Amino acid sequence: MLNNKTILVTGGTGSFGKCFSRYVLTHYEPKKIIIYSRDEFKQWMMADEFKEYADKLRFFIGDVRDVERLKRACEGVDYIIHAAALKQVPACEYNPNEAIKTNIHGAMNVIDAALDCGVSRVVALSTDKAVNPVNLYGGTKLVSDKLFVAANAYAGAKDINFSIVRYGNVAGSRGSVIPVFRKVIEDGGTEMPVTDVRMTRFWISLTQGVELVIKALAEAKGGETFISKIPSFKVTDLAEAMLPGCKIKETGIRPGEKLHEIMVTPEDSHTTYEYDKHFIVYPQMTWNDRQQPDLSGKKVEEGFSYSSGTNTEWLSVEDIRTLLKDVEPMK
Repeated sequence: MLNNKTILVTGGTGSFGKCFSRYVLTHYEPKKIIIYSRDEFKQWMMADEFKEYADKLRFFIGDVRDVERLKRACEGVDYIIHAAALKQVPACEYNPNEAIKTNIHGAMNVIDAALDCGVSRVVALSTDKAVNPVNLYGGTKLVSDKLFVAANAYAGAKDINFSIVRYGNVAGSRGSVIPVFRKVIEDGGTEMPVTDVRMTRFWISLTQGVELVIKALAEAKGGETFISKIPSFKVTDLAEAMLPGCKIKETGIRPGEKLHEIMVTPEDSHTTYEYDKHFIVYPQMTWNDRQQPDLSGKKVEEGFSYSSGTNTEWLSVEDIRTLLKDVEPMK
């Protein structure tokens, strides 16, 4: 499906963009992958890291806030993966206008560029923080999600659809606690800081996130939110897996932080279907006959929710220890 296609990745020098690019270049024969981002130094570093694929990679300096630059970058593009965002919760709280410009106005610009440039598929990366948001970052991503769902109403006769993939913090990413725990261990610490001992999270790897995006590219008809079925873990178990016998120092939950990650709310249950390895939340409003649910799945019961705190699949300390072997140190 990705063979001979031109794919643009916004925010493409981040962890996801690099993993996505390597996965696609290894498993498919794309015509071209365009990395669209603001930081020329990160682009230079990525170009050096991927030099064996120099004939397939293109780098565009640009900001999703700049719709004209986006449109220039989108010429001849088949698919867009929208990964660009301001993601740090404290930074968004302190700079709300900047978060809105990137996460909301930027989403609108990606939609306009895709509609105007003949793009056929757009997949936007979402986050658990967009579900019942308690911080500004989550609020901006909720609006972004709504914009991408509603964008299908503007497709008309064009062969284009917009969909979303949703997951929480990726294991080992800057947003996860793993780098924090690793720093404690490197510094010779014996006490792990945990904001609340009741805290749980979902476990998803970068590769799993990439595979979910490719599934959305292949299967979306417009407006769906794809969510992987993945295991949960207790943060205290993660601490034990990384530093056996460690003491836990409870530091208090931070502003904007949740005890559990939630991907599907009871309010979403009315339009959510369960499949073998994923859930799909279908849009409450549809604009064409293509947007009907795939009936190979099973509609969830009314009031169903998918939360890391009430999940049916859990990782043990040993399970976590095994998975950590594949989590590379953050660069």
